[in-house]
Amino acid sequence: MEIENLEKNNNLEMDNNLNVENEQKSFLETTLGKTINTAVDIGIRALLPDFIDEQIINIKDNLLEYGLKDGISKTIDDAIDLGKSAIGIFTGNFENVSQMQSAVESGGLIDGVSNLLDTVVDKVSDAGLISNSVAKTIKQGKDVILNNVESNIENSFSKQYEAIENVDNYISKWKESFEKQDFSSMEKVYEKLEGQMQNIAPIAKTIEEAKTIEVLHNLIKNNGQDFNLSNEQLELVEKLK
Repeated sequence: MEIENLEKNNNLEMDNNLNVENEQKSFLETTLGKTINTAVDIGIRALLPDFIDEQIINIKDNLLEYGLKDGISKTIDDAIDLGKSAIGIFTGNFENVSQMQSAVESGGLIDGVSNLLDTVVDKVSDAGLISNSVAKTIKQGKDVILNNVESNIENSFSKQYEAIENVDNYISKWKESFEKQDFSSMEKVYEKLEGQMQNIAPIAKTIEEAKTIEVLHNLIKNNGQDFNLSNEQLELVEKLK
């Protein structure tokens, strides 16, 4: 029986790790994908200042159709995998935002975007959808795009550091209010925590604490703000200490 329980616990832990890894991958694909996409748009507009919006949109749409969209996702995934190995992460999960940023930087994301731009611009040019002069302008001036990509990624991670700090602060304040059995204060902090959790990177420790708080908070709320908890519920409290 003990062996069976141990195997169940190990399988559950593996499933949780895989879920967190998938969430982190999806988060980085979405966040970095939007960041790169915006940077490419801004960069093209800077390189082709005489073009009207309709022309810029047409160029961007053709780049996306000829491999930029899928290429960005693959470039991000490749950079993450390479970056993890470079910084010695073998469990599959990032433990904090700093590790995420280090992996992205070490994984050669900027070089990957640079190569992707060359490939996609050539395809669109070969298809006759942009002129040779436009293709040449984009490729020769792609440092403008890449600088925007790098800058936007740094800003994105800076926002994550701030968001995580806010979440940690809300968690601490919720715990303090819980100890004082001040539900009114708990409710105010919980609402802020709930809103901020939608914007942060899925870091296992933070997610676990936030979910524990969610369960406890709703238990007390649905029980008429009664702080007399069962032994099983008190075990959740211990997880927050």
